Amino acid sequence: MSIETIGVVGAGQMGGGIAHVAALSGKNVVLVDVTGELVSRGLKTIEKNLGRQAEKGKITSQAREEARARITAGTDLTLLGGCQLVVEAIVEQEAAKRDLFGKLDTIVPAGGILASNTSSISITRLAAATNRPEKFIGMHFMNPVPVMVLVEVIRGIATSGETVAAVCDLAREMGKTPVECRDYPGFVSNRVLMPMLNEAIFAVFEGVATPDAVDSIMKLGMNHPMGPLTLADFIGLDTCLSILRVLHSGLGDDKYRPCPLLVQMVDAGWLGRKSGRGFYRYSGPGGDRIPS
Repeated sequence: MSIETIGVVGAGQMGGGIAHVAALSGKNVVLVDVTGELVSRGLKTIEKNLGRQAEKGKITSQAREEARARITAGTDLTLLGGCQLVVEAIVEQEAAKRDLFGKLDTIVPAGGILASNTSSISITRLAAATNRPEKFIGMHFMNPVPVMVLVEVIRGIATSGETVAAVCDLAREMGKTPVECRDYPGFVSNRVLMPMLNEAIFAVFEGVATPDAVDSIMKLGMNHPMGPLTLADFIGLDTCLSILRVLHSGLGDDKYRPCPLLVQMVDAGWLGRKSGRGFYRYSGPGGDRIPS
């Protein structure tokens, strides 16, 4: 199955990145979000990132222009009616995702594939909101999408082999490396990553070290390119909390219990880089870190 037209729901950090990479690989892309402002913001970010790649010589100016021209965008889900595959990249909340997939099931042609970029939520449960569980799959891109090569491919209980093969082929066409795993809470990437981030937060909560010290120790001692608290801010503390709650509930093990400090920060609206404040302060939402 050759996939030439891809839909993406959610024009934020992940959805915009998926649209960017898909268009750059020669696919036609339909990008949809709930408001014109979010769509406009997403397109501007894509244009900026394509421009940055061109300036660094990673792509030609012509490739940049052609990629941008392949993306159409709007706020109406019916724009996705001609897509062969639609990737959902909205908030990490199961109810919101199930509601969206119920709508997409009536819009996307019967032979089309529905994919979720969820970080942790059961693909089997999301697929149950549709009438095409055999054509439903997890397609978990890593952040930032234009840079990271992995796509975690998650097969639900009813996902067909044909769907898995089509999605893996598509990922390779987009310059990514697909790796399959089972539908289990957190899959592999976040089941391993989130306990580390949570433990780093506990170290701050318990007064073991400052955020800067925790990050410096992990960068210098473990050769991590980014400290765990900087990474948590980058991912979004609300997203980290949602994933930990899925892990804690789904696996029933208290080692996944979210740190109370993380819960408190999310309650305060300190969501990390996207809100301008997390473990560090930033120059406005989505801005650069302000030196401490």
